[in-house]
Amino acid sequence: MRTVRDSSGETYLLVKESSDSCKVRDPETGEESYRDRDDLEPVEGDSPLTTAARAIPESARRVLTATPDERALGLLVELRERGPLSVRYLLDATDLCESDLLGLLTEFRAAGLVEEREVAGERGYATTESADEGLAILADE
Repeated sequence: MRTVRDSSGETYLLVKESSDSCKVRDPETGEESYRDRDDLEPVEGDSPLTTAARAIPESARRVLTATPDERALGLLVELRERGPLSVRYLLDATDLCESDLLGLLTEFRAAGLVEEREVAGERGYATTESADEGLAILADE
């Protein structure tokens, strides 16, 4: 399996090749088609597995790659369902120590999944539209 690109710039996964044609799969739709071998060129530095991951909507991929474990995912779900929530509340309501909580929130901010908000005069966090969309996809809502 390799990542290839056609003359229009579309990226595909090379599934099978013969001397004159190639069977390719669109990573976003899963649709397979045949293309002339001469119309395709390898994409350097683009892992075929990364290309295959494009079958999952970007917002869901972002949630998956930013959450290292179920506790982190649970934090994101709680922020979506009950947020915005203050840092003080999150420290009291969860089993996360301050450094773990702030570390996860920092990672989520860097991934564009949470944003800082003021909650009852204190620093707090809420999920972004991208996080809400990704979590909805994962929850099959």
